[in-house]
Parts: sequence; C-alpha cells; structure tokens
Amino acid sequence: MTQIVPILEDDGPQGSGAYRQILADIRAGVLLPGARLRETELAERLGISRTPVREAMRQLEADGLVAHVPRQGATIRVLDYAEVMELYEMRAVLESTAARLAARAASDMELDALTALNAEMASAKGAATVYELNRQFHMTMLDAAKNRYLVKSVNALQKTLLILGPTTLVEPVRATEAVGEHEIILAALRDRDGLRAETAMRAHIEAAHRVRLRALLGRDRPIEGI
Repeated sequence: MTQIVPILEDDGPQGSGAYRQILADIRAGVLLPGARLRETELAERLGISRTPVREAMRQLEADGLVAHVPRQGATIRVLDYAEVMELYEMRAVLESTAARLAARAASDMELDALTALNAEMASAKGAATVYELNRQFHMTMLDAAKNRYLVKSVNALQKTLLILGPTTLVEPVRATEAVGEHEIILAALRDRDGLRAETAMRAHIEAAHRVRLRALLGRDRPIEGI
C-alpha cells in the first residue's frame, strides 16, 4: 500500500498540499476513476483537518477531475469514449508540436538526458517504474521545446489524463513498442529534423491512443458466457 506522508496544516489557504497529495494518489492508482472521495476519510488518511481537503476537492472539481454524483457525493470522474478521443487528439497536437520545437531548441545535454531516460525505460521492471520514466521523458522533451505556453497547455491536459485509469504501459508489449517509438523520435531530434520529429511523436501518441481505446472498449463491453 502506498505510504501517505502527513501534510502540514499551514500549506496555504487553498489546501495546496492536500491537492497535490490527492493528485499523486490519482497518478499512482490509489484513487481510481469512479472512486468516492469522503472528506472525513481523506482528512484522517492525510493527517489534516477537513478544511484543506474541502478546498482541494473544490480545486479538483474546477480541474474537471472530480464530479458530484447523486446519492454518492464527490467521485473521481470516469471519462466517456468521446472525451478520451478528444484528449488524445489534443495530446497528439500539443506533443507533436513540442517535438518539432525541441528539434530546433533542445541542447545536447537535454538530448543526452532523453537518451538516458529511454535507456532506463528499456531495462526497467514494473509498470510503475516504466510509467514514471516515460512521464519524465515526455516532460523533458516538453521543457526542451522552450515554449512556456505549450508547457502550460500540456500540464493542464496531463491532469485530465490522470483519470484515464492504469497506464497503457502495463502491457509489456506496449512498453517495448514505446521505447522503440522514442528511439525514432530521438533520431529525428539528433538530426534536428523538426518535421520528422513531429511526425514520429504523432505516431507515438496515436499508438498509445489505439491501446487505450481497446482497453476502454473492453471495459464497456458486456461479458458474454462464463
């Protein structure tokens, strides 16, 4: 079970510490889509009063991560098919743009960091480790694009992506494919070929999208037989 580090009461009027911890729990799969959020239980688990928890839940609702369901109260949102399609469409647009800009602006040190992260990802064991290395790879590339407005847009999108459920990288085949797709992107970056980097990143996101849709359709399909 994930260990929760108690949060100090004085971390801001908006309960920012509670907000960050709940986001971390969503990212780690401690809180899954559809999970109920009870103020009393969260406050007890985080070691704080209900006030910062209430503020954190308001912020999460404003972010679109939490919804109020009749007779259930606050829950982690479950995205429908159309929302997943829209999210990945925007992710492809934003991250392929980041790859194109990074081909022009990335330093040699940043390219070395990306190469090292992908090498670690290739040999990593466990979905959680692979997920974290993949997240660092994409965030490092985003930083290498050196466009603050693009960073803000991707960060906002990433929050919503947290509630999709388990990462597609839980499938070992998909994790291996992702490493190979990263290599194609890296080759384009090292060649400073923005168009090729953009095309490769779009193909990478679209591959993840296809895996996500298969999982979504499997979740929604009625079980037939025994």
